[in-house]
Amino acid sequence: MNEIILSTMPELPEVETTRRGIAPACCGKTITAVTIRQRILRWPIPAGVEQALAGTTIHRVTRRAKYLLLETGHGTVIIHLGMTGSLRVLENAPAAEKHDHIDLQLSDGLLLRFRDPRRFGAFLWTTDPIHDHPLLKNLGIEPVDNISVTEICDHLYHHSRKRKTAIKTLIMDQKIITGVGNIYACESLFLSGIHPKRAAGRISKQRYHNLAGAIQSILNQAIQQGGTTLQDFRNSEGKPGYFQQQLSAYGREGAPCTICNTPIRRFTQSQRSSWYCPHCQH
Repeated sequence: MNEIILSTMPELPEVETTRRGIAPACCGKTITAVTIRQRILRWPIPAGVEQALAGTTIHRVTRRAKYLLLETGHGTVIIHLGMTGSLRVLENAPAAEKHDHIDLQLSDGLLLRFRDPRRFGAFLWTTDPIHDHPLLKNLGIEPVDNISVTEICDHLYHHSRKRKTAIKTLIMDQKIITGVGNIYACESLFLSGIHPKRAAGRISKQRYHNLAGAIQSILNQAIQQGGTTLQDFRNSEGKPGYFQQQLSAYGREGAPCTICNTPIRRFTQSQRSSWYCPHCQH
């Protein structure tokens, strides 16, 4: 049995790890049956989805920001894992538990099961062009896959001009750049030496280039190493991701900076905690 369990605030690397975990089991398989036990998620699942999906073949499993996309010849399933959602590839169809809301039975006997205790996730079906979907069409650039550091730099620099908003707020704006949640924002700003409160419009293009490189590098490292374990994340092999062991700022209040030994500080910013080194970041 392959199982993927996501922590309470999965970020892009955790979602990408999930995608890579389920894709080999799903691609090329036909959905033979659909079971929906709970229709009230973030958005209600309309009647008729079971009939629409049954008999369709999953051609690709892709990702846009934190949305997983099961692409078929007739439409696309859009899945968001919310805060506590998970996707599991199961053998022998074990009995469903309380929070196992949706099953996709595949043609080779495997089962793709969607579990979501808090029901903040989403399971949607659309036959419209996927990039025109309201949830996806206004999303910003992807910081990994087929994009250069220079392109990310130019994009961030363009969107920062004359803006007084804090740089951390800017890079966490999903309409500007996708997938940079709190963990990786803190880490990227630390790596590039930029204070989280610094006004986005007062950062030079060279420093944006450093930040763009840090964002891409941090995210790619986390993807390669299986995501960040915060509470209960497990990758497709049932092993915890271990990128957390390499975090330099996030969650390290009072610990020595890995560069200068100054104690890491924490403050609240936009209702989230920010960690930084007062000596290295300015």
